[in-house]
Amino acid sequence: MAINKEAGALRALYQSWTDQMVANPNLTILNLRSMFDEWGQPALEPENVSYKSDHAGGVEAIWALPAGADTSRVIVYTHGGGFAVGSADSHRKMAGHLAKALGVTSVVLHYRRAPEHPFPAQIEDAITAYKALLAQGFEPKNILTAGDSAGGNLAIASVLKCRDLGLPLPGAVIVYSPWLDMALRGATLQTNAATDALVSRSILEAMRGMFLGSQTDPLDKLANPLENDFTGFPPLYITCGGAETLQSDSKTLFDKAKAQGVKATLSVVPGMQHVFPALSGRAPEADQELARIAAWYRSL
Repeated sequence: MAINKEAGALRALYQSWTDQMVANPNLTILNLRSMFDEWGQPALEPENVSYKSDHAGGVEAIWALPAGADTSRVIVYTHGGGFAVGSADSHRKMAGHLAKALGVTSVVLHYRRAPEHPFPAQIEDAITAYKALLAQGFEPKNILTAGDSAGGNLAIASVLKCRDLGLPLPGAVIVYSPWLDMALRGATLQTNAATDALVSRSILEAMRGMFLGSQTDPLDKLANPLENDFTGFPPLYITCGGAETLQSDSKTLFDKAKAQGVKATLSVVPGMQHVFPALSGRAPEADQELARIAAWYRSL
């Protein structure tokens, strides 16, 4: 299908990253982090949203604070980047747009990253931040977890960990193009390989190696949310692009959650790339998806 110029900007950015990685296979993790911090470029600055650098239980973070937002409600946002790249700064605009659409605040976590800090450091940081918000007086029902790609994994896995710890669960979960299956079993890894400009099996294998190290099984329940029972899980909104290789992860999550009684919604937007809400404020496909998420949230 034909993609408009605004949506094509994300594909062009992803293709430039892929080209650089192919041309320079020995890029260091610092090189990769510098490159992936460009993830913040496609989204336009959301109007009337301010930001504040802070810590959440000792975890470095950036607050996104839309004017007029309900300050009793907060999104705990975990950024994507294969658990190793990306940052709170690269994703603050995306999180700001989501917070503004929902009329709430958001705290974007700059969690510890692999390979210096392999699994489960990232989930530990998400739990630490969640506990800190509870201690500050936020009601669990007024907290959402959200994230994209690997951050979508963390947004789900942290809730599963909360359940294991006996903590009250958040009120809802929103994930963009989540990377969930560390065993890489999804059919679209092959069928969408020609249309996804960024995410290939080889990239996922490299990121998985940094995240899991040599000790963790790819089917570990905390590393691989698809290996869990979702009975009692909060309402769940999943969105992904029709062109992306990780589409199967979203579909498998939706099918499993739905079968186990979760109020789950899946939105697959034709022709869109991985984490297409990175185009928030720029492309109509991203803004229309934000409107659908907001309508879903208001219906809870």
